Amino acid sequence: MNLKEELQTLTNKLDKSRRKLSAAQERGDEKIVLQFKQEIAALTKRITAVKSQQQRQLNNKGSKIQNLAFHRSLTKAEQADLGKLKKSVRGLVVVHPMTALGREMGINSVTGFAPKEF
Repeated sequence: MNLKEELQTLTNKLDKSRRKLSAAQERGDEKIVLQFKQEIAALTKRITAVKSQQQRQLNNKGSKIQNLAFHRSLTKAEQADLGKLKKSVRGLVVVHPMTALGREMGINSVTGFAPKEF
């Protein structure tokens, strides 16, 4: 299971536990309330761990891409025909500024990164 799926399942479990906690509090069942509070704490801890792992992977990917020798903004014509551009340039990586990677790298326009000039 990848990190995104794991994060989603953990978030769903956390939401379910919170709903069950509120129902147990309404009933006044202290034993169950304590159990769900412990479960919520464990899920929250695991969610933060998964998010930090995701962030580390994103940072590593961004640094690898920025270490490529050449980069420049892509023109609208090049963006329109990315398939042709990717076939002509070996090892081209295109980063959009609205993706998580693009925001992490701080780019402002669609940028191509490659080992050689294109």
